[in-house]
Amino acid sequence: MRWYPRTLAGQVAALALAVVAVVVVAGSVLAAIDARVDGDRAARDEVTAVAVSLAQAPSTVSALTSPDPSAILQPVTDRIRRETGIAFITVLGPDRTRYTHTDPYLIGAPYIGSIDAALRGETITETYTGTLGPSIRTITPVRRPDGRIIGMVAAGITQRSLTSAWRGELPRIAVTAVAALLTAAAGVWWIRRRLLRQTGGLAPGDLRLMYDHHDAVLRAIREGLIVVEAGRPALVNAEAQRLLGIGTDTPAGDLPDFLTRGDGVSDELHAEGGRVLLVSRSPVSGRRGSSVVTIRDRTELAEAMGELDSMTRFAEALRSQAHESANRLHTLVALVEMGRSEEAVRLATTELELSQHLIDRMTQAVAEPALVALLLSKSAQAAERGIAFSLTEDSQLSDDATQILSPRELITVVGNLVDNALDACDPGDPWVEVGVVGDHEALEIVVADSGPGMDDELFGRATARGYSTKFGGDDAGRGLGLALVAQVVSRHHGSLIAQNTYGSVVTVRIRAVSSEAGETR
Repeated sequence: MRWYPRTLAGQVAALALAVVAVVVVAGSVLAAIDARVDGDRAARDEVTAVAVSLAQAPSTVSALTSPDPSAILQPVTDRIRRETGIAFITVLGPDRTRYTHTDPYLIGAPYIGSIDAALRGETITETYTGTLGPSIRTITPVRRPDGRIIGMVAAGITQRSLTSAWRGELPRIAVTAVAALLTAAAGVWWIRRRLLRQTGGLAPGDLRLMYDHHDAVLRAIREGLIVVEAGRPALVNAEAQRLLGIGTDTPAGDLPDFLTRGDGVSDELHAEGGRVLLVSRSPVSGRRGSSVVTIRDRTELAEAMGELDSMTRFAEALRSQAHESANRLHTLVALVEMGRSEEAVRLATTELELSQHLIDRMTQAVAEPALVALLLSKSAQAAERGIAFSLTEDSQLSDDATQILSPRELITVVGNLVDNALDACDPGDPWVEVGVVGDHEALEIVVADSGPGMDDELFGRATARGYSTKFGGDDAGRGLGLALVAQVVSRHHGSLIAQNTYGSVVTVRIRAVSSEAGETR
């Protein structure tokens, strides 16, 4: 049978109660000993004061020099003894003859005790067993005015009376100890109940096991996990630290906005620290400002989806161009069959010149072949949708620009900005203009359209997480374009600006980073 409590609350309560009991019992014993010591000290002071006062009284000197000292001194000592409560007051001569005593029959008998010190003129206090039993007594000399010792005064209190007085204090000490124990028991009971609620009635071993498993789970899960308490992170696992770069000691001003909000969300897209994150937040019931936040890294998937979307649109543009080329080819064949070969040649030449002019213009302005192919596909896509697509005259991108952004990142930025522009331009006057200027030191990408544009607040929401003007606002599954662009720009410490000037204009500026200094040039 287990002799100790199983739960942590029970063990803490038992230990606390045992400690309190030991302290109370030890305190009670010390209080009893202190009461006895104080009683003995007070008795010594009292008998000394009585003996010295009586010995120094002129009436005592006169009585000792009278023919019958007992007749004068016995009534006086009896009165003083009754008033002070001491056991005896004995006045004696230098030859030990008693002149007073508690028992009148012992008057005239020799005094039992040491008188040598008193005869030398000293006052001493000692414990001695006399006719009344063990007692604390003081003996002091009585002097004449000329200094000669003519007698002595002995006063004492019996040990029996002191013990009785000391034992009289025991009930008060016992009551105080019991009251302290009951108060401590009530406090320990309250602590036990509170610990039971806090620990769920689990034993220390169970709590340790839960902690070990909890710690192992936090390290093992691939998702970022943050427990927010009162608006501050109380727990951050390793994956969340990797994704957000925060810890439990991170100042509130450096925390992402989605951690401090209290509403519940599921799979909400956010761009944070150059990453695309999928955030879910579940508030803790009954605890204001507390929630559990899980984070999944969707950066690579989002980039892959963006590239896939670009490739899909590129394929659609190729199909559109193939369909358009087939129509033109059929037209040319029909013109030749109708014997109108000159018109067929003129039509073919005109189409070829327009197509070649566009290819030559983009090839001369943009040195990166992948970006040229992207712009051509966007041009075909715009033509199919009836949107005027153009490259600014000052566009000039050298080969060195890929030192700032890789071809993959160029496609991500330009492709998403152009797609947004194609979706947002004004149907009454649809046009999109692209400007790309860059070398090994700096890169600037400007995409303008005829749409209404976005204000600062709306643009901030669009770059912070998924927002789609095409689908009418926030959408968890769409609108990643600007978030992906913002992620690339943030990774390279660039700037992303939206303005409404001659149209809706979005500008990306990125400067080269020095490999030696590690800073933007």
